[in-house]
Amino acid sequence: MIHTPHQILRTDISGMPLEWIGYEDAAKLYCLDQVAYDCGSSLYEIRGGVNAKSGTQSVIDINSIIATHGNNHKLVKARELYVPPLNNSALFKRDAFICLYCGKQFYAKFLSRDHVTPLSHGGLDIWNNVITACKRCNNHKAGRTPEQSGMELLAVPFVPTHAEYIYLQGKRVLADQMEFLLSHFPRSSPLHERVSLLVEN
Repeated sequence: MIHTPHQILRTDISGMPLEWIGYEDAAKLYCLDQVAYDCGSSLYEIRGGVNAKSGTQSVIDINSIIATHGNNHKLVKARELYVPPLNNSALFKRDAFICLYCGKQFYAKFLSRDHVTPLSHGGLDIWNNVITACKRCNNHKAGRTPEQSGMELLAVPFVPTHAEYIYLQGKRVLADQMEFLLSHFPRSSPLHERVSLLVEN
């Protein structure tokens, strides 16, 4: 019986992160011989049927990170062109739940998406133009630019890479998974510092 819904990090055969999957999907990949190798900690032990001849029971050990077979060239090309979908949960996590105007950290319910260049000024609803702002700061800024409202932007918004977005989508990222993902972040990524600032929201 499995009680803890840990996610498994699936990668391609070269170790590039692909997605989060549940233990059921991971077990299918093991059964279909699609797992090239695994690493990280052992998360689940799935027991199957008993072999009539040998009397032994089948067992699948599922690790926290599994590498699967696939067409690497297509995946690499797709990642280069990839722009992750913009949503508030990923945005707030990208900015470590910090209002990038007042610099304070908040629970998600007190935060909002702010357009640095307002939509009314021709700004777009894209990663490079949105930041996390507390509702108070967002209301104060209103439909103005930071300069017009006399507010300082504490960090420059950025588009997460594919590996960074996978981290942002993770629900309960384990230490070994976090270490693995961090190794795939660009060296200049603000997420290297922000990860340690995150609290449960």
